[in-house]
Amino acid sequence: MRENAAEQESKLLRAWQLAVLRFAVTLDDDDRMHALGVAGEVDRLGGTADDAFHFFRRTTAELCAAISGRGVDQDAVIGRFLAQIDNVRLKRAVEAAIARDRMPQKLVASRVKPGNDLWRGLPPRRATGT
Repeated sequence: MRENAAEQESKLLRAWQLAVLRFAVTLDDDDRMHALGVAGEVDRLGGTADDAFHFFRRTTAELCAAISGRGVDQDAVIGRFLAQIDNVRLKRAVEAAIARDRMPQKLVASRVKPGNDLWRGLPPRRATGT
């Protein structure tokens, strides 16, 4: 029975991490609200009747603010979240989603374009006539 409960908790934690990833990709307010809803479900796993456990809701609010660029100490909040993700693929996906928004546009625009001298350095073709 306890093993089944632990598996359910693990699935709910993964659903929370995926909800945060979805918000990081879309930056949509609906996805932020969904992540907060899943966080509320995880908080209810604590079993307190007075609803005093708010760790995941508070953490999700901080994460969403940090991801959208409005939070204080954004790198530390995101770093703590990434350190807690045990799935390598999920961690890379979250890193990529967050880095997409933080990559300066100047890097892409400053790429050097190749010249028109594509054939430079090659020996000239000999015409073969018969």
